[in-house]
Amino acid sequence: MVKLILMRHGQSQWNLANLFTGWVDIPLSFKGIEEAIEAGKQIKNYPIDLIFTSSLIRAQMTAMLAMSVHTSGKVPVILHTGEGRLEEWARIYSSESQSQTIPVIRAWELNERMYGELQGINKEEMAKKYGAEQVHIWRRSFDVPPPNGESLQMTAARTIPYFENTIVPHLKEKKNIFIAAHGNSLRSIIMKLDGLTTDQVVKLELATGVPVIYDFNHDKYIKQQK
Repeated sequence: MVKLILMRHGQSQWNLANLFTGWVDIPLSFKGIEEAIEAGKQIKNYPIDLIFTSSLIRAQMTAMLAMSVHTSGKVPVILHTGEGRLEEWARIYSSESQSQTIPVIRAWELNERMYGELQGINKEEMAKKYGAEQVHIWRRSFDVPPPNGESLQMTAARTIPYFENTIVPHLKEKKNIFIAAHGNSLRSIIMKLDGLTTDQVVKLELATGVPVIYDFNHDKYIKQQK
């Protein structure tokens, strides 16, 4: 059975500080590093043929740390397709070495929801300034974006087409896929996979560093129960 593994990144430095992060490229905290490794232990025996991450370092760190304990012993290698000399000079000339790697594709379409003018601001401070109800609307409504930012609906408009057009074809080729991304980008993909309504998806919570695993068979996604 083909596997699809989704994982929200481990705790970041700004998760720890209770700051809106969005597209600000913040690394994992020490706890986040531990979460990523522990999550890796949970998926260490699942076959993985291809890895997708967002373009943000916290998702990439999570993928790399999780794979560091994988039983295959294969090394994740970030691809630099279309990046000129970086792509050209990163070529692997040993077929044996190549066979012991797992390609990693980075995609901005999998990035976190962009929080606009909230980015870098403490969540409690924003609640005091604008009211807890307004901040809750910005954070948890489906179609209301924060000032100059993205709503979940807008995030889904980039993540779902990327998933369907770029990732699904690999699943149909029977490749096992691991996606390390973010709460909102993964929430929007899960909305598609599980057929959630807009009311249901805004209530969906994804813990940091916890894998969500699906079996893919004949265009159907069956979520594994914990």
